[in-house]
Formats: sequence, structure tokens, C-alpha cells
Amino acid sequence: MTVAAPAARKFAALRNRDCRPYLFGAALSMMADNIEHVITYWMLWQKFHSEALAGFQVISHWVPFLLLSVWFGGLADRYDCRRVIQAAQALFMLVSLIWGILFITGSLQIWQACVLLVLHGMAGALWGPGEQLMLHDFVGDAELASAVRLNATFRSLGVLFGPAVGSVLLALLGPTAGILTNIAFYLPLTLFLFRTRFTGHTRHSGPRGQRVGLFDTVKVLRRVAGDHTLISMIILAGLASFFVGTALQAVMPVFADDLGGDSTRSYGVLLFAAGAGGVLGGVLLEATGRIRPTVRAALVTTLIYGLSSLAFAVTANYPLAIVVLFIGGVANLAAMSIGQTVTQLLAPSAERGRVIGVYNVSANGLRAGSGVTVGVLGQAIGVHWSLALSSAALCLGTGAAALYTRRGGKAAPHRADHQVPAAAGHDQQPG
Repeated sequence: MTVAAPAARKFAALRNRDCRPYLFGAALSMMADNIEHVITYWMLWQKFHSEALAGFQVISHWVPFLLLSVWFGGLADRYDCRRVIQAAQALFMLVSLIWGILFITGSLQIWQACVLLVLHGMAGALWGPGEQLMLHDFVGDAELASAVRLNATFRSLGVLFGPAVGSVLLALLGPTAGILTNIAFYLPLTLFLFRTRFTGHTRHSGPRGQRVGLFDTVKVLRRVAGDHTLISMIILAGLASFFVGTALQAVMPVFADDLGGDSTRSYGVLLFAAGAGGVLGGVLLEATGRIRPTVRAALVTTLIYGLSSLAFAVTANYPLAIVVLFIGGVANLAAMSIGQTVTQLLAPSAERGRVIGVYNVSANGLRAGSGVTVGVLGQAIGVHWSLALSSAALCLGTGAAALYTRRGGKAAPHRADHQVPAAAGHDQQPG
């Protein structure tokens, strides 16, 4: 059956005096993350001209999510999430500072760059689970969907404007002053966390759970394996991450060339269309409240994302390519925010951080695989074909996940601590 949900307040998370400054601070930190990419990637290419190092830049960013998300989720479960997030922000700032020192001294070597790239990826992985617990703590179950959706929207703003701001800093200040100035963008979120009373556990006073080892992803999965809905959310996130992930941005220059016209301008417009879809889509979804965090909605939006990626891969029409990228951006944001919301609502409260860690392994860590499914395969058969086949696989996988969830809906009911509150609007038995 479907649990009815009362209409939530529009932009509810922005009305929350604790959640609102967090959202703005997170957007600035995400922008700083992308500014660092712009400046450091440019400097590394100018100094070393290494394609292998360029590939390592992508791998180093996502592999920490793959290997460490569950352990970091365990830290978020056991400790004050304010301090966990501040540790992540401090690590971001330390990495930027060391980049700046190496630029000033002219002593940068490849091994140093590799270490800093890995540390930067670890900071992002450490931030994730603690952030989701803080959002839940700020607003509670009833408005969690709004908090997750708006957080994804504000992060998309950071991703959208980060490269532009990074380019301006690089042009006006140069790489050294630019990377050191970037440290300031991490400060608002870091300082706000000293002010808020929420810890990520304020609404839950029960036990924090046991310690989790570095590689206990399988153990956590076994503990929640009986919940087909929860597993379906993790599977859906992994499918989108593995088959399309971030590879679409990496191969965008090829599509810009093939679609004709001024390839430089086309490249910028195509990237902007995908980013704007995430930002404007998040605003529209929040303003209308039409899409509730249900299993069916997660399946449909993931399928739309796969179909839009497939359409982009095969079209030779430039305006149509812009439209389907925009639609894909909306669908991807919706699918991601719905998946995160349902996962949090279903996860046992004592180990919510670890379950979110497993979700992040799937949603973020598996993005490294898209370099193979789209990038490496594209080297062999062309990126149009590789993206088309990967998108088709995503659509088929989404269909398989729907069947898996439907079968789970006919099984025994969830345990009591897995029940989804009525305010979440969750389909207990999808389909």
C-alpha cells in the first residue's frame, strides 16, 4: 500500500533557521571544492603534461568514497557530526594551503600532487555521511525531503559556479593567490558549525552503535539485506553512478565537436545545460512539491535520466541535445535526492550514518567505473556508442531494480525500526 503524506511546506528547509545557513555554507564549500579542481588541474597539466596524472585526478577523487564511506559513516554515527564535518573542512583547507606553498616554492612533484589529490578526495568522503545526519537532525522526518533536495540544489549551484569563479581567480590572481584565496570559501560552513546546537544526533538519544572497520561495507549490507526497498535505493544509485556517473562531463568536448558550430562555445553551453538542469530542477521540484520521496518516483526519475542520456548520445541536433541534457539534470537531481531521503528514513537510527555510507559507496564511489563504461569503452567503439550502450544498460538495470522492489513488496513487512513515517510519503509496497 502507499502511505499518504501531508503536503509539506514549500522550501521548508530554507525556513529552518539552522538548516538555512548550513545550505549556503555547503554551497560555498562545494564551490571551493570545484575551484580547487580548476586551479590545480590547470597547474598540473602545465607542469607535467601527463595524461596518466589527469586520469588519476578522477580516480583519486572517487576511490575514497568507494573504500572509506562506510567507515566515515561509522564515525558520523558515533561522534558529533559538527566536528566530523569541521574535520573534513579543515582537511580541504589544509590541502589548499599546501598546494599554495608548493606553487610558491616551485617544488611541486608528481608524488606530492598524488598525495594531495587523495587527501582532497578523502575530505569529500568524510563530509558526506555527517552532512546527511545533520540535515535529518535540523528538520526531522517530515521535512527531510526538502532538506535533502535543497542541499542537492545548493551543491549543484556550487558545482555550476565553481569552474567560473575558479577561472576568474586563476586569471586575475594567478594560481598561487587563487588557491590561497579559495580557503576563505570553506570558512562560513566551518564557523557556523560552532554556533548550531544540533549534532546530528539531537533528535535520537539511543545507542550510537558499534565500531565499524574500514572495509565493513558487506557487513552493513547484510544487516539491512532484508529491506528490499533500502537495497533498491542503493542499487539505483550505483547503476546511475557506474554507467553514466561523471564520465558524461569528461567526454563532453567530443560531443561539442560533433554537434558542429563553435566547439568552444558549444562545450560551455552543453555543460551549463546539464548544471542548470540540476539547479533549476531542484528549485522547481521544491516549489511545486509534485514529486514525493517514494520508491516509484526514484525508479521513474532514474529511468528518465537513463533515457535522456541515451537521447543525448544518439542525437545530432544541437538544440535537442541541450534540451535532453537539461531534462537529464533535473531527473538526476530528483533521483539522487529521493534516494538519499528514502535511505535515511528506512535506515535504523543507531546506524544511519553507516547505511548512508553504503549509499555513498554506491552513489559516489562507483563513479570511477563510468570512466570504463563510457571512457575506456569509448576509446574502442566511440563515445557516442559507449554512452548509448551505458545509458541503455542503466535503463535495463532500473527495470530490474523495479522487479526486485516489487518482489520485496510482497515479502514479509519491514522491522519496526525500518518503518517509514507517514510524512515521508513512501510507498511501502511499490507498484
